[in-house]
Amino acid sequence: MAKHVLVTGGAGYIGSHACKALKAAGYVPVTFDSLVTGWEQAVKFGPFERGELADRARLDEVFAKWQPVAVMHFAALSQVGEAMKEPGKYWRGNVSASLTLIEAAVAAGCLDFVFSSTCATYGDHDGVMLDEDTPQTPLNSYGASKRAIEDMLKDFGAAHGLRSVIFRYFNVAGADPETEVGEFHQPETHLIPLMLDAIEGKRAALTVFGTDYPTPDGTCIRDYVHVMDLVDAHVLGLQWLEAGKGSRVFCLGTGRGFSVREVIDHSRAVTNREVPIVLGDRRAGDAVKLVSGSERAMAELGWQPARSTLAQMIGDAWKWHQSGHYDR
Repeated sequence: MAKHVLVTGGAGYIGSHACKALKAAGYVPVTFDSLVTGWEQAVKFGPFERGELADRARLDEVFAKWQPVAVMHFAALSQVGEAMKEPGKYWRGNVSASLTLIEAAVAAGCLDFVFSSTCATYGDHDGVMLDEDTPQTPLNSYGASKRAIEDMLKDFGAAHGLRSVIFRYFNVAGADPETEVGEFHQPETHLIPLMLDAIEGKRAALTVFGTDYPTPDGTCIRDYVHVMDLVDAHVLGLQWLEAGKGSRVFCLGTGRGFSVREVIDHSRAVTNREVPIVLGDRRAGDAVKLVSGSERAMAELGWQPARSTLAQMIGDAWKWHQSGHYDR
């Protein structure tokens, strides 16, 4: 009998790649997405149910129809700049909506829950390798909202037996090497697709936000993980729960950070093109350095970020970039 997994945000960047990985692992991913930021063309690997997470009646209907064995929750607002200016939008859109989803899952008896969290829950721990025990002191309502959902999952675990695997990661990059799905946001806020747009002349230049950070080249540092490695970890997390191993938090990273300037330098080697850049001021809410270790995920899940080199992430993103995008 087919095992259905409800994937919220399955029409988005990470969610669509997760659906591909789930199908390859023998599951049937059921995408639940509002299409406010997602793309219906990205739903290629299982059924599609359109709806809002805040709509409890719609969620109840979908749970009853598909009877999923688990939820994989990606749907979220995730723009740091917007989160600084509109915190209410993030508390409503992330926390309140997730509460509705969790309550619907518990009511339906769907008690395995894989949650897409973020290293933004940590805030700025300069020069510290982030792990599962690092204190969480978020700098903005995006990170704070994700931390609140983590707490919510623990509370529902204690009260209702909900089992959760929480993944904290930061900069996801790259694309499906077979170009079935890829990264495309409107507006785009991620460094690598913005950089590739600038290379192709689709935008005048890439803006480098902040050149006076206390880093070797003055630009902020992030840990980049290939999206295909990332979604492999989510499938492993689902299988962890299915094996009855209980709730767990895992960080996903390579343990190595790259500065904005380093990413730009690598792109020249991959694309053989120059990146037009403009230097801008720092953005409010941006941490200096976020690098995440993955020792627990490697030891307990058997996860390896095998594709997470800058050359492969930029190369796969470039291939997707040249293959064409989704259209409304």
